[in-house]
Amino acid sequence: LVLLLAAFTVFPFVWMLLTSLRTQQEIFSHPGNLIPASFNLEAYVKIWSELPFARLFLNSIVFAGGATLISPFLDSLAAYALSRLDFPGRTLAFYVVLATLMVPYQITLIPVFQTVFDFHWLDTYQGLIVPRATSAFGIFLLRQAFKTVPRELDEAARIEGCTPLQVLWKVYVPLARPVYLAYALVSVSFHWNNFLWPLIVTNSVESRPLTVGLQVFSAGDQGIDWSIITAATLLTTAPLLVAFLLFQRQFVQSFMRAGIR
Repeated sequence: LVLLLAAFTVFPFVWMLLTSLRTQQEIFSHPGNLIPASFNLEAYVKIWSELPFARLFLNSIVFAGGATLISPFLDSLAAYALSRLDFPGRTLAFYVVLATLMVPYQITLIPVFQTVFDFHWLDTYQGLIVPRATSAFGIFLLRQAFKTVPRELDEAARIEGCTPLQVLWKVYVPLARPVYLAYALVSVSFHWNNFLWPLIVTNSVESRPLTVGLQVFSAGDQGIDWSIITAATLLTTAPLLVAFLLFQRQFVQSFMRAGIR
């Protein structure tokens, strides 16, 4: 049963790879064959000549990487406060954060877009990154990880003269390293594949990520070259697949440890 489910999961990627190796005529030939008559690498060459692939790829790296680097820093501050600092309304604040997870982000799209417009950040990297620089999911995940750290470590660090921020960076962050790794994978995957937000705030190749750039290319007047689209899509998804395969153990373990406490 597991092998069958794995086959269903892998088959679309195999089909995408084989389609990228076909000519445009062979893709629409009837009857179609799973294995191409000849393995043609022309689509991978055309990616660089007919698409601004390098620029789109760089924009995706900046968008996904920038949001992934900033978000754990800001989320750690909120998670530490909600897990260890005593202040009035702490529990209520935590449940408010959880409540935002139930609100589709499309509902807040218009006011966030208006804010980005007022800051003159449309079609810029900061317009892409800053509104996605924190995450309720990240706050929840890190808060749950921090709750598992014994309070005796806090007390020992404070005896040594550490401030609350030093306790966070020197005690909690190192102990939660697997959780940070899993969160980074989730964050990179989400932002790398994000389509709606970049579509709204970008309108030029200089800032568009791959998801939007490929869609704009496929909507051209000359029809869709499916071999190029599948080749570009395969190269787009490859980094995420490799990252997950390398860090899948830490990814699974971090979520197994996260529970409501």
